[in-house]
Amino acid sequence: MARAVGGWIERTFVDLAREMRWSFLPPLMVYFAAGVAGLTSVVGAFFVKDHLDLDASFLAGLTFWAGLPWVLKMPLGHLVDLIWRRKAALVLLGAALIAASLLIMYGLIAERAAMAAVLPVEVWYVTSVLLAPSGYVVQDVVADAMTVEAVPEHDREGNPIGEAESKRAHTTMQTLGRFAIISGLVGVAALNIFMFDDVAEMSAAEKAGTYADIYLIALAIPVLSVTGVAVAAVLGRRRAAALRAAGLAEARVDALVYAPAERTRPDWAIFAGGGAFVVLSLGLGTSEIPYSAELVFAATLGVVLFLIGRLTRVLPVERARALVGTAAIIFVFRAVPLPGPGLTWFEIDVLRFDERFLSVLSLVTSCLTLFGMVVLRPLMATWSIARIVALLTLVGGVLSLPNIGLYYGLHEWTAAHTAGIVDARFIAILDTAIESPLGQVAMIPMLAWIARNAPVELKATFFAVMASFTNLALSASSLLTKHLNAVFVVTRETETVAADYSALGMLLVVVALIGVVAPLGAILVVQLSRYRTAD
Repeated sequence: MARAVGGWIERTFVDLAREMRWSFLPPLMVYFAAGVAGLTSVVGAFFVKDHLDLDASFLAGLTFWAGLPWVLKMPLGHLVDLIWRRKAALVLLGAALIAASLLIMYGLIAERAAMAAVLPVEVWYVTSVLLAPSGYVVQDVVADAMTVEAVPEHDREGNPIGEAESKRAHTTMQTLGRFAIISGLVGVAALNIFMFDDVAEMSAAEKAGTYADIYLIALAIPVLSVTGVAVAAVLGRRRAAALRAAGLAEARVDALVYAPAERTRPDWAIFAGGGAFVVLSLGLGTSEIPYSAELVFAATLGVVLFLIGRLTRVLPVERARALVGTAAIIFVFRAVPLPGPGLTWFEIDVLRFDERFLSVLSLVTSCLTLFGMVVLRPLMATWSIARIVALLTLVGGVLSLPNIGLYYGLHEWTAAHTAGIVDARFIAILDTAIESPLGQVAMIPMLAWIARNAPVELKATFFAVMASFTNLALSASSLLTKHLNAVFVVTRETETVAADYSALGMLLVVVALIGVVAPLGAILVVQLSRYRTAD
């Protein structure tokens, strides 16, 4: 028994640490910065609730527009392949956009009157919301390309690395990439708990000061990502020096360290697709045409599917079909609607969850996600993606029940029968603890598959196009959330509107049903078709 436990610990934890490489550090720093981006999420939620007169439907729609920059990963990814040597400039651009977004929010809190004298507060807020994802998508594209670069195809002497070793390294790199993102969330949650330790005794002015301080601290995010690129440059020079010392010619060193193995040819269809997306977004998004967001989504989906069709031509037929089937399953899994901001408002107004407790929930979620990804890593290496998504769907359906129960007063019954121990906060923490590791699991096998199978000269492009497709699913989720919030209207109390959570219960039930039926239906359809996936 002890030997079996020791073997499991070694396979699960020790092997992961053993496979870590110094070359993994630069992309992990950029990913960590992306995780730290959640630092302002709690503050942002309270700022919108207390200071902006924006309804749930508008905020859900804004989430849709904020998600669309991620579709630009397509042309950006191809651009990274083409300018492999100068990708650091894109990280600097992303850092500038993120810093601008954070400084706008700091100004809205610390110098609101001065900001309002230039533009309405709502306009500043929308600008900040749109700038941030634009910066993060630029940095994420480069980080994805850096994960490919971080796993060398040749050893110190320039000899090719074996297929089995390469597969292990790519899987470890992608797992550690998700690990770095969640680690950033853990640090964020811990900092929020510290910052809001005495929130109950804070005056409104003191809360505003804390909010402003958090946005200033968040300026460390662009600094982290830029530092990651600097570290990559240093490691690249050191590797080049080692190869020269081994006797390799300068041209060979240049090819191994600074450029992909094969020359990347521009695919103008990818740039045309990106340009079409920009034109459609600006034209339809700024027009008064009804359902402009839906039209942008449909057109963008068409562009992405066209580009996937072009890229999969370079793969063997069976691999191409497996990739399409896998992507379809994950798309539907990620496209299911969410309850929207109404649930958070209910937790704040009715259940009395304050800033500190929401930060505790975030910390629990992040810590258990880290643990869960490591523990479930052997499962991800052996199960098919279809099987993993089916498991996550069923577990997610079960875990939607506690939130529904909280709305209908489950916590009142449990508190009365447990001497107040199992109250609303206890149920929320327990639900979060069980649910935490599940959401990140589905993407890791797909990312590792792309890293192993995409052509060397097009890895960043493959990452970008497939990520754009799966991220477009989040835009679909936002649209569905928006429409459900328009049907089941939830309002929080403002100066002009009374709080009304009467429709929230049915909204939670409908969201839970869709979240189970849609992914299972997609898995059934794909696995009965020629796009069946066994990976």
